[in-house]
Amino acid sequence: MKNCVVGFGSALMDILVSESDEFLHLSGIRKGGMSLTDEPELQRVLAKATRTPIIVPGGSACNTTIGVARLGGRARFVGKRGSGEMGNLFETGLISDGVDPRLRRSPSKTGRVVSVITPDAQRSMLTFLGAAAEIEPDEIDAACFQDAAIAHIEGYLCHQPDLIRHIHQLALQSGAMVSLDLASYTVIEAHRPLIDELLEKGVDILIANEDEAESFTGAKDETEAVRIMSRLAPIAVYKMGKRGSLIASGNDIVKIDARGNGDALDTTGAGDLWASGFLYGLANGYSAQQAGKLASWCGYEVCQVVGAKIPEHGWVRIRKSMKDIE
Repeated sequence: MKNCVVGFGSALMDILVSESDEFLHLSGIRKGGMSLTDEPELQRVLAKATRTPIIVPGGSACNTTIGVARLGGRARFVGKRGSGEMGNLFETGLISDGVDPRLRRSPSKTGRVVSVITPDAQRSMLTFLGAAAEIEPDEIDAACFQDAAIAHIEGYLCHQPDLIRHIHQLALQSGAMVSLDLASYTVIEAHRPLIDELLEKGVDILIANEDEAESFTGAKDETEAVRIMSRLAPIAVYKMGKRGSLIASGNDIVKIDARGNGDALDTTGAGDLWASGFLYGLANGYSAQQAGKLASWCGYEVCQVVGAKIPEHGWVRIRKSMKDIE
């Protein structure tokens, strides 16, 4: 049965630091965005941190596949890890969370992302791709798509154009639904022609948050933005944080309410875990509305902790909500 969600993205270790907006400014990090850098610059920023960082496995598609597995679904992650302790931590973390790791290996260092969490719970990222940037198209083959219901591609892979084109082509050939997360407004600014190319060739699920949707569509109104997105993909998702989400399918637009009280400790991984609930639902026969409700629970729970890893008591609450949704 084809019910596996396969994520394609950068294998990264998340380094989470809580700092002020002034720290962002002095470090030259764009608020709410993601910028690529080299290892010396990453170390320079970390040296100025005033608090001890938290280090956990991360990367957008990786976070999503972990969420799918923790919901009880079948999940696989495809990427490239480095050597040494960081690479080992990344791979063993996936296995312990129930994800099938299809990781190519490199003698280089495993990629890392410094995620600066400001008092408004927003996260701003500085990324050193390391080994993740070394994965070649010929290291991705049809076997990666075995039993795939959905191939989920993180938009950050637009920084590697030949790779994302290859993954997208194989995904279409596999018969899986293709999910594309636009990832960051900085990705859209840098790679709009490539994103348009992928959408023209075929994407089934297009996912964006408010900043990304506005950058992509030019529309400030959420209903207008999601309608524009829905002309490009059969299912379009517009995530609005504590205001919930809009899901457009065909001519219908469904509003999904946010869960909980809307307060957030940290938004790191919020969109990734939202996607895990949504894609799990679609891969397992939920309607778009049902999948959206589950996604909302996942997005809420991850915002109650620092980092993108929902603790077990959070998953217990999510699983209870699944019974009501079903």
